[in-house]
Formats: sequence, structure tokens, C-alpha cells
Amino acid sequence: MNGGQDLGGMQGFGPVVEEINEPQYHADWEARAMAIVVALGACGQWNIDQSRHARETLPPADYLSFPYYRIWFEGVQKLMLERGMIHAEELDGKLRHQPIAVKGRLEKEDVWTALHALGGAAERPADSKPAFAQGDAVTTININPTTHTRLPRYARGKTGTITKVLGHHVFPDSAGNGLGDDPKWLYQVRFSAQELWGEQANPRDCVTLDLWEPHFVRA
Repeated sequence: MNGGQDLGGMQGFGPVVEEINEPQYHADWEARAMAIVVALGACGQWNIDQSRHARETLPPADYLSFPYYRIWFEGVQKLMLERGMIHAEELDGKLRHQPIAVKGRLEKEDVWTALHALGGAAERPADSKPAFAQGDAVTTININPTTHTRLPRYARGKTGTITKVLGHHVFPDSAGNGLGDDPKWLYQVRFSAQELWGEQANPRDCVTLDLWEPHFVRA
């Protein structure tokens, strides 16, 4: 969807300032928020794409003003409320929390493995051959969905070149909207900066995106 998270190529937000020796967390609450999000993800009530969609559907003014981990925390609260895992009165402290049954839990000793062994979690067995190959020119579709998509707004209706076939993976545009894994072929696609942002862009620059087969057609 087009929201506060999809700002590629937009101007007027000021420079990106690098913080020298930036700490992993700027406050104790940030580490706690991260731990809560990871632990809740193991409950099996949503997938990673639904988690992303919960964050991107925050009001744009909130998304652009909240610090990073506040966005994560607000997103996970939305997911819990939508699934009846918690009630608004509990968040306000007006109602005592009622325990609920969940599909799974993350034990302390399993956290490291869970966070570092997810490389192939989205890959699925292929029941077809990829329709495109390295070197093929493709043009992305031009869509403005109100639902989750991994095709960024700045790259819609643009022509690029496939640089790698990445495998058969869960399709986020389906999984993020509660429509199942619906795996599709995933590709690495390179776009010139001038194709994305016009002649004023540096001709030597390019952007590489991971896109799924439904995101483009042959150029």
C-alpha cells in the first residue's frame, strides 16, 4: 500500500544523518519492545508479511514521527487487538489481562537460533519453471493497492534487468493479506537511477530490488 513507509525517491525530508558509534538501542524500552515483538511472533498468530502490513497501516503522521521501535510496538499491538489476544481496556490498564492459548512460544535458549536461522524460511518447493531468466528486460506493473505489496511505489511502471533468479518463495502480496503463502518465483532486478528518478539522477547509480514474478511483465 501507499503509506508513510513508502518514501523512496520523495524529497523534503532532509538529509540522512549518520550517528557515529550508534548504539544498538538508544533506551532500555527499545530493547524490551524488540524482545516483545520477537516473542509474540512465535505465538503463530501472524506471519512476517502481516507484521509488516500492521506497521505500514499506521497513520502516516504517526509512522513518520514515531521512533523506530515505537513503530514496531504499535504494529504488534494492532495485530493483538485484531486477533482478540488483548483488549483496548487492557492496554489502558482498565482491565486485568486474561491469559489466552497460543500456538507456540519462544524459549529463552532458542532466541539466538530463531533470529539467525531464518534464511530459507520463505522458500517453497517449485511446481513450475521460472518464466524469466538472468538478462531479461522487464517492466513492473503500475498498481496502487490498499493492501500489502512488496513492489515499492517508486519502482512501479519502470523497466529494469533481471540479474539473478532467487528461487521460489512465499508471495508477500498474498501472505501479508491473509491469502496464504501462494509461492511465486523471486528475482533480483536492477534499475538505473535515471529510469527511476529521471535524467537529473546520477547515470552511474542503480537500485536493485527483489521482486516476485507477478510484479512485472516482459519489456
